[in-house]
Amino acid sequence: MPQILSIAEVHPPYVITQEEVMNFARTLFSHSFKDIERLLQVFRSGQIRKRHFVKGLDWFEKERSFEERNDAYINHAVELGATAIEDCLQNGFFLKKSVPFAEIDAIFTISSTGIATPSIEAIIMNRLSFSSFTKRIPIWGLGCGGGASGLSRAFEYCRAFPQAKVLILAIEFCSLTFQRNDRSKSNLIGTSLFADGVACALMVGDQVNRSEWQNVLAVPSIISTQSMTLRNSVDVMGWKVKNDGLYVVFSKDIPTIIEKELGPAVTHFLNEVNQQMGDIAHFIAHPGGKKVLDAYERALAISSAQTQLSADVLREFGNMSSVTILYVLKRFMEKGREGEVGLATALGPGFSSELLLLRWIK
Repeated sequence: MPQILSIAEVHPPYVITQEEVMNFARTLFSHSFKDIERLLQVFRSGQIRKRHFVKGLDWFEKERSFEERNDAYINHAVELGATAIEDCLQNGFFLKKSVPFAEIDAIFTISSTGIATPSIEAIIMNRLSFSSFTKRIPIWGLGCGGGASGLSRAFEYCRAFPQAKVLILAIEFCSLTFQRNDRSKSNLIGTSLFADGVACALMVGDQVNRSEWQNVLAVPSIISTQSMTLRNSVDVMGWKVKNDGLYVVFSKDIPTIIEKELGPAVTHFLNEVNQQMGDIAHFIAHPGGKKVLDAYERALAISSAQTQLSADVLREFGNMSSVTILYVLKRFMEKGREGEVGLATALGPGFSSELLLLRWIK
């Protein structure tokens, strides 16, 4: 089965503490909500310490057009996306030697926070020495579920083409979608939670000689995947596209839906592959928020220790949409041992879930 050989993360330059963002939100929202101090408690209860943005807080004090924000998205996506690819293919921890750009057969680019045609990987391919025949598979609109879905689609590609080396590049600049004039509670919650980040993973098919590249004792091999979309739930999470950009849709019912629906989805998936939750050593969860992690624990009857790495990523980086699960996966890849089994999960607009079963192999 296809294996993930390397992974890299890139942190946008501006580090903003949760206290700083809370004070910014207090100034902006205080005239819209009489109970603003009560609502601002979400900044403290979410257990996020800091986040990374591509722009400083002062940039958001002025109203920005959709064009201006999207131009910023493209410029930073190309710059930081190229850096993530280079770091992934030249990562001395995971790789014995650098993988040449020209040997990459396909690039899956995952994003939901900006628009670019041609897509971002095409612009990057003009900066780095990729083959002109590298296949491009941009995937837009999967939100927080996009990173896991990108891994699943790359897995399927590598099964079809077992000699392939492919990249999964996730780029999200949630901060650039911020709407100053949206005084909804969804926007306030989003302001407390979402962040910017970039990550890139290298996956290879079974016929690639891993011993030539692999520098760690064991790497995760993807055994199986499952995609599920819940009917009549399209209004739970996503964007409303308006004249001045993207407006966040973020239902307060998300933790309840997770608690109700995730357990049966996981049970169905594990039954299909003859596994049980007790077999899972690594629970690689997209940390959508503290309430989401709590819902995972209740739905799957797992301990907070099993979601600790996800909670650590949430605390230090916030919710970076599709990128976040790749940050979590990187930390598991740094410590995984042969024979251990992992379950990766992420949830996104649709309302949908993506599950992957991993086993660490030599």
